[in-house]
Amino acid sequence: MVSPDFVHLHVHSEYSLLDGANRIGDLVKACQADGQGALALTDHGNMYGAIELYKKCTEGGIKPLVGCEVYIAKQSMHQSHSKRKGNGYSHLTLLARNEEGYKNLMKLSSEAFVNGYSFRPRIDMDLLAQHAAGISCLSGCLAGEINQLFLQDKESEAQALAGRLRDLFGPEHFWLELQRNGIEIQTKANESLYRLHQATGIPLVATNDIHYLRAEDCHTQDILLCINTGAKRSDEKRFRFDTESLYFKTREEMAHMFRDLPDSLQATMDVAEQVNLEIEFGKYHMPEFVSETGESANDLLDRLLAERLPKLYPGDNHQARERLHHEVQVIKELGFVSYFLIVWDLIRWARQNHIPVGPGRGSAAGSIVAYLLDITRVDPLKYDLLFERFLNSSRVSMPDIDIDFCKDGREAVIEYTRQKYGRDSVTQIVTFGTMASRTVVRDVGRVLDIPLREIDKIAKKIPSGPGAPTLGKALESDAELQAFRNLGPEYEELFNFSVPLEGMARHVSTHAAGVVITPRPTHEFVPLGRNGEDITTQYSAPQLEELGLLKMDYLGLRTLTIIEKTLRNIEKMGGTPPDIENLPEGDPATYQMLMQGDTLGVFQLESEGMRKLLARLKPDCFEDIAAVLALYRPGPLESGMV
Repeated sequence: MVSPDFVHLHVHSEYSLLDGANRIGDLVKACQADGQGALALTDHGNMYGAIELYKKCTEGGIKPLVGCEVYIAKQSMHQSHSKRKGNGYSHLTLLARNEEGYKNLMKLSSEAFVNGYSFRPRIDMDLLAQHAAGISCLSGCLAGEINQLFLQDKESEAQALAGRLRDLFGPEHFWLELQRNGIEIQTKANESLYRLHQATGIPLVATNDIHYLRAEDCHTQDILLCINTGAKRSDEKRFRFDTESLYFKTREEMAHMFRDLPDSLQATMDVAEQVNLEIEFGKYHMPEFVSETGESANDLLDRLLAERLPKLYPGDNHQARERLHHEVQVIKELGFVSYFLIVWDLIRWARQNHIPVGPGRGSAAGSIVAYLLDITRVDPLKYDLLFERFLNSSRVSMPDIDIDFCKDGREAVIEYTRQKYGRDSVTQIVTFGTMASRTVVRDVGRVLDIPLREIDKIAKKIPSGPGAPTLGKALESDAELQAFRNLGPEYEELFNFSVPLEGMARHVSTHAAGVVITPRPTHEFVPLGRNGEDITTQYSAPQLEELGLLKMDYLGLRTLTIIEKTLRNIEKMGGTPPDIENLPEGDPATYQMLMQGDTLGVFQLESEGMRKLLARLKPDCFEDIAAVLALYRPGPLESGMV
């Protein structure tokens, strides 16, 4: 039998947090293996995985179908979620057909989190009607309102809603979503959907509501649901799926299931063929720095540099002038003048407001422009630092200057940024907490009801930290872990479930330092999300940079706070505080302390591994400290260089 053309249009990944058990890369490989030419991603209420889907699909020769399974409040998204008061929610499957649809989908998802969040990120029909252009709509799973109305024997209301959605999206962009998953009430809903199709001509489309990759992965996904709800697997009353068939079915399997309705399989191709979405990467969307003096950004930069050059490099310093000329050329050529001025302005404001700022670190210290603007306080010529590590015209990428602020003053600097560039254009960045090796074992152990003391004993034996192997690799080589696995069936299950779940997204967090600044409201570039009271982007920091957005790291450094308080206390006690900007570099007592690894409380030198490395390497000059910091990173540690 020749498999028909078919693609999956209703798919959940790990970004349907603690519900979907699919990694996007694995889904793409499954498409390739089965000859499916497109893949949708319709995670619950969010677009977290949209960029990852787009990139991995494009690289793998698969058409990406960016979507979302949205939650729709029955009455208003601005009222609290309450089934009792008639404001519950239903599901609807949306897919962006083009750039307009993608922007509308981002707007809907952003509004759901920012203004509609109550138990779930929700929109309502009024908002949907305003942003339906460019979007294709499928009627949804059993939790879709049309199916819910059918199950309540409200066929006339279901037909009216279907007509409303068809009119809203257009008759060629709305389908009745048919699923055959073995759930009894799904069969009843399908019969009603078929009658609706016959009565209205609205086409049927076959989907499978994928939550895991293979049939046997249903048990792993069930563990995930238990982690989500805090339940034990043995609890008979807990929430669970009523089917074990929500896996990535092949074209042949779907053809067999829908052999009586071949048009519903062809309809998946109709949906996919309508999609023509291109997401642009590498084009920079830089906020413009507006000078208070009315100067252009270029003129202001030139003036500031001309004023500072003779102060830091007195006399006719040919090397400094040549280096400065080269850097300014590159910065202007790449269009990053506003970026440097934005950073200069933030640091200037912080210092004017008595908020301590670090001297600079990372590759930015290789820029004489950054040094002259007082962004960094390390002379790149003195230490022979390379500008090209920071910015290179042959390898165009957004510059990245990490700024250390006193921990107590960090929020004030962010607030200044919001006031200057607009609250809608300054947004904190999402990050995802994942199920690391020890975390996943503790989570799964709790679900399996293995005694906590036993789980704790196992977790402490699992390697962690930079360069640590995955749980699966550790299990292959570690005799102690193998012995734990062999203690009994429940321990074997512990590892069998933990290994595939390791590394999957567990929850959202707010990036400790990252803030994105956009030239227009952020939701015009990326969808917005929520972490508690924090409004964040839905895309992570690396993805924002790929999309050409300006990401700034406002690092809150406790060390600066401690130093500042120490200096103030010295003053209060009648002493004269040292000038920490001009401390001698060759102090023997300091290097003696470093050689002994006596560095608790010293920024970047206080971890146990770092203190052991210092004691072995015995640094006796500034360059040695730089070398130690460069070596104590995952790459060198994993390669065995150290």
